[in-house]
Amino acid sequence: MSPDPSPFHLVPGAVGSPVLLHVPHSSRAIPAPVRAGIVLDDEALETELDHITDSHTAELAARASTACAVAPWRFVNGLSRLVVDPERFPDDREEMLAVGMGAVYTRTTHGERLRPPGADPEPLLDRWFHPYARAMTAAVDERLAATGRAVVVDLHSYPSTALPYELHGAGPRPPVCLGTDGFHTPPGLLARAEAAFAGFGGTGLNSPFPGTYVPLKHYGRDRRVSALMIEIRRDTYMTEPGGPYGPGLDALASALTALVDGLTDG
Repeated sequence: MSPDPSPFHLVPGAVGSPVLLHVPHSSRAIPAPVRAGIVLDDEALETELDHITDSHTAELAARASTACAVAPWRFVNGLSRLVVDPERFPDDREEMLAVGMGAVYTRTTHGERLRPPGADPEPLLDRWFHPYARAMTAAVDERLAATGRAVVVDLHSYPSTALPYELHGAGPRPPVCLGTDGFHTPPGLLARAEAAFAGFGGTGLNSPFPGTYVPLKHYGRDRRVSALMIEIRRDTYMTEPGGPYGPGLDALASALTALVDGLTDG
């Protein structure tokens, strides 16, 4: 466990780029005080991190950004989602509370206890969740101020076989799942993504994971903020559950580059 990992970092892109690549679940780092509140032993925790981490998605974003004609901005979470999950609602709106995986997880991917009964989530929300949300909101506001629009591309991965925590695990598991929002995902954005990722055996829509990330300040209010989630099935680019990446990562980076270049052009 990292003693003092950076909670998040914004990697600057080109001033004129509206695109913000969001990488929320790629890290395995857990600060020591947070580790002390997790009941799993070290071996079980490493196994859980193998299952829950969107491994190599930060590398995917970095490779694509380097190759883009106009570099996008990147907002990368430096902490594991076992600290807090910045993509969850921090209140009762969050459907994943049903399986103990709201903004602060109390259960593992396999339904085992992660934190002690009655653990108070508020200190973790105050220390990690709310500062992350404010910083991500500021990053979107900066793209709006600079370019008049912001395009959040939310990068994730998911296992080839459903894990017990998945609420929608019985649905299709395409090589690339595109998560959309009725307000923030315009048809043109979805069409560009479908074209960019068509070469991996097909794309699907909102299965097994629906939706996409938009800061709450803008959510359902500001159509200048568009957003799309890209969920990549892990067997297309890495050894599951938490192993190294393979040549598929290069092909995915090329597809992401094509998407971002298209979005930058408008």
